[in-house]
Amino acid sequence: MTTPLELVILDMAGTTVLDDGVVEQAFQRAAERTGVADRMPWDEALDHVRVTMGQSKIDVFTHLSGGDVPAAQRATAAFEGAYAEIVAEQGVSEIPGAADAIQGLKDSGLKVVLTTGFAPVTRDALIDGLGWQDLIDLALSPVDAGRGRPAPDLVLAALLRTQASSVQAVAVAGDTVSDVESGRRAGAGFVAGVLTGAHDRPALSAAGADAVLSDVTALRGALVQRELLPLITTS
Repeated sequence: MTTPLELVILDMAGTTVLDDGVVEQAFQRAAERTGVADRMPWDEALDHVRVTMGQSKIDVFTHLSGGDVPAAQRATAAFEGAYAEIVAEQGVSEIPGAADAIQGLKDSGLKVVLTTGFAPVTRDALIDGLGWQDLIDLALSPVDAGRGRPAPDLVLAALLRTQASSVQAVAVAGDTVSDVESGRRAGAGFVAGVLTGAHDRPALSAAGADAVLSDVTALRGALVQRELLPLITTS
């Protein structure tokens, strides 16, 4: 018997929020300002950033700094500052159709939680910039949950905070391998990858995605197709 869905957990940058290279730009500024990536070739450092998209930024910078936690903390603060600068310079945009997709999920009786590897200050600035404060039920960063992705903590924290009845009643969607792995490790009933961000179809499928979708606007249809949501028609 299929467990009815109660909660959908969506990633932010690359899934619901247009990234357009902002994460990489912010990383470059942070690296230039702190020297955190000086211990390895630049291409190698940038590749690590790309591979670990979606993960907690402090974890990423801890690796790049060779385990130097104070240096990683300085670099993370520099990254958050640089990201805020770029958002102020360029503005923030949703993945086309994301707000309507979220509203459609809400209209189906689901709670919607946004999760991210960003610190709360950056996360909240993005939500404020999009005007999504009243659209979503909750937004969580690693500091709110314990560990960042690919650990299951963000998914499980969202479940607890929204009082969903079971992990099988949770759907997760994101654009990175870490998003998919986090959902799988938490035991979510449905885990989808989307192709609007960091990782491609083979990577998302290999990570264990139940479906790989063109973008977040296709999520509700995929849930209906799998009979996890009822088909609602309008006259």
